[in-house]
Amino acid sequence: MLDLPARHARLASALPLDDALLVVGAGAPVPLPENTDQTYPFRAHSDYFYLTGLECPHGVVAYDPRDRAWHSFVPTVTEAERVWEGREQPPGEPLEQFAPWLAARPARRIAQLGAAVPGVVADAEFSAQTRAHFLHARRPKDAAELATLRRSAAATAAGYAALRAALRAGITERALQVELETGFFRAGAQRTGYGSIVAAGANAAVLHFAPGDRVAQAGDFVLVDAGGEIDRYVTDVTRTYVVGTPSPFQRDLYQVVLAAQQKACARCRPGAEWRDVHLACAVDLTAGLVAMGVMRGNPASLVEQEAHTLFFPHGLGHMVGLGVRDASGLLPGRPKDPRPCLRTLRMDLPLAPGYVVTVEPGLYFIPALLNDPARREQFRDCVNWNLADQHLGIGGVRIEDNLVITPGEPENLTAAIPKES
Repeated sequence: MLDLPARHARLASALPLDDALLVVGAGAPVPLPENTDQTYPFRAHSDYFYLTGLECPHGVVAYDPRDRAWHSFVPTVTEAERVWEGREQPPGEPLEQFAPWLAARPARRIAQLGAAVPGVVADAEFSAQTRAHFLHARRPKDAAELATLRRSAAATAAGYAALRAALRAGITERALQVELETGFFRAGAQRTGYGSIVAAGANAAVLHFAPGDRVAQAGDFVLVDAGGEIDRYVTDVTRTYVVGTPSPFQRDLYQVVLAAQQKACARCRPGAEWRDVHLACAVDLTAGLVAMGVMRGNPASLVEQEAHTLFFPHGLGHMVGLGVRDASGLLPGRPKDPRPCLRTLRMDLPLAPGYVVTVEPGLYFIPALLNDPARREQFRDCVNWNLADQHLGIGGVRIEDNLVITPGEPENLTAAIPKES
């Protein structure tokens, strides 16, 4: 059960408001472009949802540090909305009272979070600063959030079990997606957390591949990155399978990624800097490629040269929770690290108890990177290009778990989804 007063109290003490007002908008439904009376499915902004637990179009949360009172203003549900949508009146004060509330506090600086609220003139720079502190304050997940994430992980595990049962030569990516997502829903998921990735063969080298009509063939890698969502909380997990018997090269590549992923998970302890965990994993992956004969040189030196980005072009992971990549980003006040090899790192901060992070290293043979003449020249001595070219159609391997950071060993929420076959 949500403990909203505890959340409000934690945020009130964490936000640098001084005498400024806080206004958080839920957002408005977005009409479909066909001029019908239909809208895209409404989802309240996560800032608003975190404070209210409501999917309330046009809702507004307001806070004045002078009286330390939180207000939730909600629109009155119309008869038409009750008739056509079955909508019920959400708890809160009438939305009409927000304008007088604001007018009674003139000449006060305003931090605006969530979606824009009509009639509110906010301080953009101050709002950005407040947003960074707001995200940081809600990074540690409370007991209710962790309970929901465990339910989401269980539904996700059911979906992966259904996909594994259906995986065989001759099945399409789309058919595997249907089995996977049906498994999510049957186990309690309300929707998918994001667009499911099911990629066979060479498609497994496309980082965000949408499943299509490709038929999985014997010897293909099949990379699956998907998760269920329950009450807005998302599981984000990846597994990579082989249809039939893997080749020795496939087996070695998989074991390199698996070993690096397991080491990275073990490094997820309080105080560990995420970028250090990422770079250590990059060295482990590169060492594996050197052992396989794909890369040449000292692994740490290759990472310093950023040669590893030919095969590991993304960050190690991100936060997850109230939406995928929930509350990722920088530690408040920390500038963005300028190193090109970290430009895709979705967060840069020390880990702390209560954080939920994904750990998702991968190695891929991506033609767009490996066939680039500039990269071939830059890294001509770092790669066994003949061997790399032989495997350009192999796709790739990614393995991803969701970890809760604890005072000791992290809790793996997705441990029930097998990753060793």
